[in-house]
Amino acid sequence: MIFIAVRFTVRPEYTEEWLSLVGPFTEATRAEPGNLFFDWSRDVAEPRRFTLLEAFADDAAAAAHVGSDHFAAGLETMSAAISRTPEIINVTVPDQQGWGAMAELAPRA
Repeated sequence: MIFIAVRFTVRPEYTEEWLSLVGPFTEATRAEPGNLFFDWSRDVAEPRRFTLLEAFADDAAAAAHVGSDHFAAGLETMSAAISRTPEIINVTVPDQQGWGAMAELAPRA
């Protein structure tokens, strides 16, 4: 599995519309055959910072994503709304195909 985390700092005037702005990119990516997840969150301490957690089944799926038309369109759209270059973590996680159960915590009976 290819796991990617990206932090985006958004210009103040785009903060409230960020998720709508990236909506078409998000929907198109989630529809890709090799996409395992593509999830956004907003930082509670810094509301202008959004984190994207995404995963792809393998290198081929990640390459197809980066080579897609919606990836290019998404970058173009986001470039006008960000205030700094995003920060990224990109790692290969062997023998993993998505989320697993947390061993240390479960709901009480």
